[in-house]
Amino acid sequence: MPPPPATKVLVTDDDRAVRSALNVNLSKAGYAVTLSDNAEEALERLHNEPFDVLLTDVKMPGRSGMDLLAEVRLHWPDTRVVVMTGHGSVADAVEAMKAGAADYLIKPIARDELLLLLERALENRALAREVQQLRREVDAKYGFANLVGATAVMQEVYEQVQAVADSNTLVLIQGETGTGKELIAHAIHYRSRRASAPLVVVNCGALPENLLESELFGHEKGAFTGAVRTHQGKFEQADGGTLFLDEIGEIPPAVQVRLLRVLEGGAFTRVGGERAVKVDVRVVAATNRDLRSEVRGGTFRPDLFYRLNVFPIRLPSLRERLDDVPLLAQHFLQRFSERHGRPAPTLSAEAAATLKSWRWPGNVRELEHLMERTLILSGGGEIRAIRLPDDAYATVDPPDDSSGTSGREAADGSTDLDQIDAGGLPALLDRWERALIVAALETEGGVQARAARRLGISRSNLNYRIGRLGITLQDVKFA
Repeated sequence: MPPPPATKVLVTDDDRAVRSALNVNLSKAGYAVTLSDNAEEALERLHNEPFDVLLTDVKMPGRSGMDLLAEVRLHWPDTRVVVMTGHGSVADAVEAMKAGAADYLIKPIARDELLLLLERALENRALAREVQQLRREVDAKYGFANLVGATAVMQEVYEQVQAVADSNTLVLIQGETGTGKELIAHAIHYRSRRASAPLVVVNCGALPENLLESELFGHEKGAFTGAVRTHQGKFEQADGGTLFLDEIGEIPPAVQVRLLRVLEGGAFTRVGGERAVKVDVRVVAATNRDLRSEVRGGTFRPDLFYRLNVFPIRLPSLRERLDDVPLLAQHFLQRFSERHGRPAPTLSAEAAATLKSWRWPGNVRELEHLMERTLILSGGGEIRAIRLPDDAYATVDPPDDSSGTSGREAADGSTDLDQIDAGGLPALLDRWERALIVAALETEGGVQARAARRLGISRSNLNYRIGRLGITLQDVKFA
């Protein structure tokens, strides 16, 4: 395979015959070759222009090839170094490999071996660049700077993440669905000393008990029907890194026992195995359940709970930090504009107020999806109005503080919790929605088109809701 266009190789050897032979072979193969006969000259050329590969002899008068390798590793880490040595100096080549050389060649050098080795060095270089790019992308998505929020409750979360990240302490992240628990787990991992090691994610609620045990701890060949080969579990895959156990409250009792053992001893046996497997894994767990209640109810082991609850982090719901909603919304608009190749719009004060008026039962995830939809529907510029999907509840204006009712109060002045009866939350929401629709119709003189616009929904959707809730003209009191 010919090298990529303009692949530049710097050859450094004090033997003119070696330099000449390498120049001929590499040039014929399509490489752009530069020659130097000592380390000082090679360093001067490296200062003047970048090279993809340095091919250097180990033993040279003055500064050696090892000295040159050290300089290149320090100042030009993207340049791959291949060392050349004689048959009697293989130990030098081994030392060079330990010092960071990509590979080595034994003189006299065969042309085919030379070209194959350079091709391999360039492939490794391309792979290293790809890994660096992927790490940058991961950091951009999950890094600490990607956590958005200026409210006091979120600042406390950031301080906790900052404090615990660079330790091996177990972390238990608690919060409602959609609050960003996995994002916090990624931020903890990528700010820790384990950042270059794997982060392995397991959704404990997505697997039945028999599969979850095998998924976590692995299994031996023949352990059960279908186990045709030995399988490494997630603990082994995460060795040296972090294991994120999402929905930890879903783990059945039998697996809880095994999990507690590995957390306490750092060792386990695969399903169907006898040999103990030792691992170095930091565990971060997350749940949307109240584990203390689960412990009291007997569905979650108290010893496992206390082992996991070394460093708890509670993520607030979005309705607890409504002042962060415009910041998050603008953040999502920026992200999705880059993804979809569109100009990033800005939010008007009216749109921001509309977003802050909503209770966000789906939390940050719900806002994220709404902002992607909003971006797609917008033409850029300023977003003056936010339209919720037709199957969502209507957005309402923020409560009037002068009336003495807070954001936790319903239209009749009583708290939401006070209104919950045998019908539960659905009945409460129906009553709340009915009151809002009737109020909008009264304000707009019974004109449904205007009432629909005020509520932020389509007219057909308003008609559907009027029919579903049984609203009649007798319910609407006109001024």
